[in-house]
Order: sequence, then C-alpha cells, then structure tokens
Amino acid sequence: MQKRVFLKTIVAAAAAAAAGGFATGCTKKPAEIKVGATAGPHAEVVQAAAKAAEKDGLKVQVVEFTDYLGPDKALAEKALDLNVYQHEPFLKNFNANQKTDLVAVAPAILMRMGIYSNRVKNVNELKDGATVGIPNDPTNGGRGLQLLEKAGLIKLKEGAGFKATLADVVDNPKHLQFKELEAAQLPRSIDDLDAATITMNYVMSAGLDPAKQGIFLEDKDAPLALMVIAARPDNKDSEAVQKFVKAYHSDEVKKFIADKYKGTIVPGWS
Repeated sequence: MQKRVFLKTIVAAAAAAAAGGFATGCTKKPAEIKVGATAGPHAEVVQAAAKAAEKDGLKVQVVEFTDYLGPDKALAEKALDLNVYQHEPFLKNFNANQKTDLVAVAPAILMRMGIYSNRVKNVNELKDGATVGIPNDPTNGGRGLQLLEKAGLIKLKEGAGFKATLADVVDNPKHLQFKELEAAQLPRSIDDLDAATITMNYVMSAGLDPAKQGIFLEDKDAPLALMVIAARPDNKDSEAVQKFVKAYHSDEVKKFIADKYKGTIVPGWS
C-alpha cells in the first residue's frame, strides 16, 4: 500500500514538473524592437517612447548614431526595425541613391526652420537693404530661400523648390542683402545681421528662443520640418511597429517633449 502511494506521488510530481516545463516553454516573451536615432533630441524622444512602450509589453532597444546615413543603412540591412531622425525628402533621396525602399510609417517631431532676429519683431519691420543670413549648404540654403518667399520677402523662379539658389531670386522688393554662412555659424552671427534663416538643431544648440527671436517659422506641414518614423515594407504593418508608433504618439511622450524642449521641438502628430 505504501509502495502504491509512493508511486502515485512520483507520477503526480512528474506530471506537475512536465506541466510546469510546458507552461514555461510556452510563456510568450515580450515583443522586442530595435529603433535607431541620431544622438540628441531624436534619441531622447525615442527613449521616452521606449518607456511608454514597455507598459504595453514592448521592449525597445534604442541604438544611437552620430551620422546621417548609418540609421537608414542599418534599417535596410535589417539591423534595425525602425529609425527616427529624418524628414521624408531625405528618406526618398536615400532610397534613390541606395536603391532601397524604406517607407515612412508615421509622423515624429517637428523641427522647423525659422527666420530669427535680435533687431526686429516681425518680418515686415525689416528695412530696405537689410542683411539676411542664409545657410551656405545646398539643401538648407534652398530651404531658407523658400522660407523667405513664404514670408513674403522675396519671390523665387517657379519650380526652384528646395534646390533654389540666390540666382533663382526673381523679385526682391526690399533689396535684401544676402550673406551665405555655414549653418552652424548663423546663430553666432545673428547680432551682426538683421535676420537669419536658422534650422532648429542650431537654434537649440545656441539657446535661441523661437517665441522671442523667431519672427517667422515654417508651417507645421513643411516637408523638411516634419521628421518621420521609418520602417521597411516587410515590417511596416507588424504589431511591434504599431505598438511603438502608439507609444511614440502617447500623451506621456507629448508631455516629455513639452517639458524638455519648451517649444523648440513639438509633436508632429497633433
């Protein structure tokens, strides 16, 4: 009788162990995703989104880059699942040059170029012959000229787009004098200029205040102002990607952006 009880005990223990092992083996691991971002604001916002995503069962590994091609190359090679650091025109240019097919899946943050001044409070206050600084690199130089056109200060040749140069200025009613400088130098030169077109990354690094010194900003839907979350066609509709986008667009991340950047960077999805 004792032997039977002993055998039953062994069988029961073995069954329990087997059941426990089966349950352990079938326990669903948290979903994981790798997201690339350039160091600074992009990576900081992605880190905030990672914290929000963790509450929804998604583990996010943030991979930081210090260059502008690495995140797209890593995404195309499947070393990343997503990246967040670029506007869509940059993404399309990368695809064209690298023969890739990366896609924008959701808006990220807005980093608007603006016209900044320490001398006037409104673009209409710029006097005849005022000196205006613009970036000397092709992309941001054309972007600056388009912004000046949007502000009603100049008119560009039709179709010039973001490749516009000073040669494309066909109307300059205030006879503005243009000074082409390196983009990083423009904030430091603002006291010597009547105004300057400055990208948001250099606005932030120089400590300029868009609310006080920004006399005209790009629209929220300006193609070069809106950063995007990028993926590949094979994973853009995956549950993990959708969960990350949901976390990035959360109120938690929106509050982080407001508290951290004080209006220099704003959400691009609301």
